[in-house]
Amino acid sequence: MWRKTRRWFYPLLSVTIALGIAIGQPMVAQASWLDLLRGGIQVIQGVQITRMSDAQEMELGKQINQEITTKQVRLVRDARINEYVNQIGQRLAAKSDRPNLRYTFQVVDEDSINAFATMGGFVYVHKGLLKAADNEAQLASVIGHEIGHITARHAIKQMGETMKTQGLLAATGADRSQAINIGVQLAMRLPHSRRAEFEADQLGLNSLSRAGYAPSEMVAFMQKLVRARSMPTFLSTHPAAADRVVRLRQMVPNYAGGQAGLNGADYKSRIQALR
Repeated sequence: MWRKTRRWFYPLLSVTIALGIAIGQPMVAQASWLDLLRGGIQVIQGVQITRMSDAQEMELGKQINQEITTKQVRLVRDARINEYVNQIGQRLAAKSDRPNLRYTFQVVDEDSINAFATMGGFVYVHKGLLKAADNEAQLASVIGHEIGHITARHAIKQMGETMKTQGLLAATGADRSQAINIGVQLAMRLPHSRRAEFEADQLGLNSLSRAGYAPSEMVAFMQKLVRARSMPTFLSTHPAAADRVVRLRQMVPNYAGGQAGLNGADYKSRIQALR
């Protein structure tokens, strides 16, 4: 059988190879990422970072999250608190521009007023922020903002830029552990640009409105934090806070939204387990 097919097999093989060279570059990038995410030691280039599929982004985000939750932060273990925050987050995620991601919402056992996110749908909210919010809509506004960062793939873009500035776009590239370390640094320590914050605000406001929450509460909570005696972590690592309040005031009248999440007494009862 093999001898009979050799005459047409080699020409077909040549055509296949030629086509592979012509159109196969994205497939090569994808294949190397798949190898990487399966545990192989592969080279990561900045261009590959920005071309990640949703599945690749979620897998890398999962590894970054593992590093964050085992070495960087301590999580609140109260099941009721976690379920409550997850319900809010999933409600917003379903109305975001990337509802196809598997979102994970976690409460960090820290009293500082802070929230952050990493690629692949992982959002973290400090318990101090939950206690600072006056109602569910205000908490939802922060979660929506962090979902906005994920929706806009800000962490992925930042990772590509960071690799470039660190000289990791040479032939050697960055390996998996370097990518994870950069992801952790981006999530926890490096602020987003002014432009990225404005974009996340707008995307968060979109999700907030679509989910039926009162859009005005995004402005109210931001304004409350800006006026606080000491600048909370959430804003000290997020530039242009005062400008963002002004911009949000201008945008809110364009959103119909709803009146969900305004019952402060109900909200306080839902988070009373926090100490």
